[in-house]
Amino acid sequence: MKRILTGLAALVVAAIIWLPCLHLLFIRPLSEFRQDPGLSSKARQLAARHLQLWTEPALREQELKKMRASNAEWDFMGRSYLVWSLANMALRDPPSKPLYLQTMDQIIDETRRLEKQEGMYFFLMPYAKERHYLVQPAHSLFLDGEIALMLAARRVVEEKPEYKPLLTERVNVIVERFQKSPRMLLESYPDECWMFDHCVALDAIKMADYLDGSDHSALIRGWIAMAKQKLVHRDSGLLISSFTTDGTPMAGPEGSSIWMVAHSLQLLDEDFARDQYQRARKELGEITLGFGYAHEWPESWKGEANIDSGPIIPGFEISAGSSGMAFIGAGTFGDGKFLTSLAATLDFAAFPSRTGGRLKYCASNQVGDAALLYATTLGPLWQKVKTGGKP
Repeated sequence: MKRILTGLAALVVAAIIWLPCLHLLFIRPLSEFRQDPGLSSKARQLAARHLQLWTEPALREQELKKMRASNAEWDFMGRSYLVWSLANMALRDPPSKPLYLQTMDQIIDETRRLEKQEGMYFFLMPYAKERHYLVQPAHSLFLDGEIALMLAARRVVEEKPEYKPLLTERVNVIVERFQKSPRMLLESYPDECWMFDHCVALDAIKMADYLDGSDHSALIRGWIAMAKQKLVHRDSGLLISSFTTDGTPMAGPEGSSIWMVAHSLQLLDEDFARDQYQRARKELGEITLGFGYAHEWPESWKGEANIDSGPIIPGFEISAGSSGMAFIGAGTFGDGKFLTSLAATLDFAAFPSRTGGRLKYCASNQVGDAALLYATTLGPLWQKVKTGGKP
C-alpha cells in the first residue's frame, strides 16, 4: 500500500509539473498562423490543399461526398469561405492574384450552375422541404447572402463585368425582401431565420454599395438598430443565433455563430462588432494550461448540441464548432493571446497532416479547414471597403 501511495503521489507531482508545460510543445509564434503584410506559412499550406481540391476533380468529389453525407450546407459554406479567403490572399499576395482569381471564378461559376441546375435545396439540409416558405417565391437568405458576398469579393479584388449584373440582381432580391418584411427578418429555412445569414447578406449589400455607388446605409442602420433592440439575449448581451420571421427566438447565443457575426458586423458597425466580440470572449472563450478553446453557449443559456456545434466535450464543455469559429473572431479583433492559444490546441488535438507543402486537419473537414484559412487571411478585403478607396 505504501508503494502504491508513493507511486500515485509521484504521478500527481509529475502531472502538476508536466501539464502546465504541455502547451509549450505546441505554442508557435503568431506570425506562423497569420501575419501582416503577406501570407503566413500556415495560410500558404492550407491554401495549397484547397487549391489542389479544385485542380483535381476526383479528389474534390471524394471530399465533398464525405461532407454532403453529413450536411449539404458544408459543401456550400466550404466554397464561400474559400472564395472569401482567396480574395484576401489576392490582396495580400499580388503576384499570385491570377491563380486566386481563376479559382474564385471556377468556384463561383460551378456553385451558380449547381444552384440553377439542381435547385436551391441542393445546398440545404433535408428538413427545408418539410414545410413551405412563408414568403413566395421561396428564397434562402443563406444562399443569396453568401453567393452575393462571393460575387462582391471577387469584384473588389478585380472587376469582372459579367459579375456586376449577377451581384445587382442578387442584392436587389435581398433588399426588396428586407423592405417588404415588417420586422426585416428573412428566411433561410421555412420560417427560420439566422443571425449569421443576415450579417453576411448585409455585408454583401455594403460591398455592392462600395462597388456600384448605390446607398443602402439607411437600411443597414435600421436593421442594426432593430437587432440591438429585439435580438439580443438579455443576460449575456449577445445576439441570438436564430429566430422566426416574427422575431420569436428559436435559439439563444451560440459560439458556432457569434464569432462570425462579430466579424461580419465589423464592416457594418465597428463599435457594435467589438462589443459583441468582447462579450463572446468573456462568455465563451477560455484558455486552460495554455490551450485555447470556446464554449457553444454562455452559462446563462443552454441549448442542445447540433451539427453546427459539433460534439461537446464534457467537463470543459468544449465545442468544436465554436472553437473553430473563434479563430475568425480572434483574428478580426487582433486578440493575439487567444489566437495563439487556439492555434496550440489546433496543432495538439486536430491531428495536422502535411504532405508536399499542403496542410489539412484530420479532425476537421473541408469547410472547417476553409474557415481556418479565412482566419489566417482575413483583413484586407474588409479594410479596402471600409476605407472607401476607389474600387
